[in-house]
Amino acid sequence: MSDGIGIRAATAVDAEAIDTVIRTAFAGTAFGHQGEAELVRMIGEDGDTLVSLVAEQGGAIIGHMLFSRVAVEADGAALSGAGLAPVSVVPDSQGQGIGSALIRAGLDALRNQGIAISFVLGHEDYYPRFGYSPGLAARFASPFAGPHFMAMMLDSDAAWPLGGRADYAPAFGRMG
Repeated sequence: MSDGIGIRAATAVDAEAIDTVIRTAFAGTAFGHQGEAELVRMIGEDGDTLVSLVAEQGGAIIGHMLFSRVAVEADGAALSGAGLAPVSVVPDSQGQGIGSALIRAGLDALRNQGIAISFVLGHEDYYPRFGYSPGLAARFASPFAGPHFMAMMLDSDAAWPLGGRADYAPAFGRMG
């Protein structure tokens, strides 16, 4: 990651800059802008944000990542869970490790909160470097189940649950 880039917790003052980062980051992708900025706002308004971090350079916010609450049932018991979405870096700063640094800092924050499991819907060549596995996610029923759905136990020594269900925060269901 480039020098002069800091990662910190997002604050309410950052909302407009985060919105701009998300819209800019997704505008030039194959996915296009699909409401990610609105999703981040709805998750926050619902109180389902677990970790929201920004990357700053020269006083400007150039990246953002969010972990939100996921209701998880594993082997018949509740398990504390989080979902990663979205991760955004402005196009001029992509490919410099900023997204990876945001994700790693977010995972550390989740561990400090005692969250047991994290889910992501994303690229199968990117997210396994952080410990995400399609094999673990396949054990969970979820509206996002499929080849791009991955999960990881935040304690790498924890046993994988045999099965269960993962329900993302209600804002995801309202995205349409």
